[in-house]
Amino acid sequence: MTQTSAIDESKQFIKVIENCPEKHLFFKRFFDIVFSSFALLFSFPILVLVGLLIFFTSRGKIVYSHERVGRGGKSFFCYKFRTMYADADVRLKKILTENPSYRLEWEKSRKLKNDPRITPIGKFLRKTSLDEFPQFWNVLKGDMSIVGPRPVVKDEVIHHINHNAPIILSFRPGITGLWQVSGRSDTSYEKRVELDLSYIKNYSLINDVKIILKTIPALIFSRGAY
Repeated sequence: MTQTSAIDESKQFIKVIENCPEKHLFFKRFFDIVFSSFALLFSFPILVLVGLLIFFTSRGKIVYSHERVGRGGKSFFCYKFRTMYADADVRLKKILTENPSYRLEWEKSRKLKNDPRITPIGKFLRKTSLDEFPQFWNVLKGDMSIVGPRPVVKDEVIHHINHNAPIILSFRPGITGLWQVSGRSDTSYEKRVELDLSYIKNYSLINDVKIILKTIPALIFSRGAY
């Protein structure tokens, strides 16, 4: 990306997110704090084990952070256990340049079903969603919610969410959501946006609990996870 195009995209992003409202839901935030506190407490031994496995099987940081766009269009760093090789960005560029089928798949869904960037341990972590457990810390910090729309990057806001940004970015992004219990990576990008909009328009604490309960079998059977 040239400097001029980067500046143009930055201006476009600012235009898209300007005047994005922020929903303040007291009981949702209270639930997030209690749930994430217990989740971190009881999963601590598992988190330590996962960290050791990553450390001893591939080079790079144990926990990976990536800039995402949160509530009100504010950026934050989303934490995950690292599931890719240290040179993943270089590998992606090479893959998309050399393989047209990979490029089409990436342009369609921003995902690769057989992603060669992912480590053997990373494949297991993604299948079980254990890679996302550090995000409970994001929830405690107030960056995210237990249930909410998908965490997105600036490029997605500009080119995919766009005019829906004031609605979708009014909520904190979630560790899980309607998108995760409806096919996860197997859904098209348009469908994911549709699910995020539906979640927000029909929000209730009861629906949040239903989504959490539906997330458990989705994790066990790894539906749409890669």
